[in-house]
Amino acid sequence: MIRLTDLKGKRVILFFYPKDMTEGCTAEVCNLRDNYSSLKKKGFVLFGISADPVKSHVKFIGKYSLPLISLADEDLSMCNAYGVWGEKELFGRKYMGIIRRTFLIDSKGKLNM
Repeated sequence: MIRLTDLKGKRVILFFYPKDMTEGCTAEVCNLRDNYSSLKKKGFVLFGISADPVKSHVKFIGKYSLPLISLADEDLSMCNAYGVWGEKELFGRKYMGIIRRTFLIDSKGKLNM
């Protein structure tokens, strides 16, 4: 269990992504991985969140050597709290899912979008 209050004093990149191992999500997290040393020097901690189970996250992190903390939001409580669960459309088909969004949280806990 991780709480933002535990991260007070740290700069946090909190990014929501739809699904492990998909093309767009893999590109996003690999970009963060490739720029991680620069982000770390600036004091950022990375948290990726999707509704996938922990087992899926472990595979995803291992396959791509991702330097992030991946959180499983299987009950969608965090997605709903941050307003990233909503209607999406792909090839004319509408469905509910996680809308890709990144939040920056400063060292004082202030949320920036």
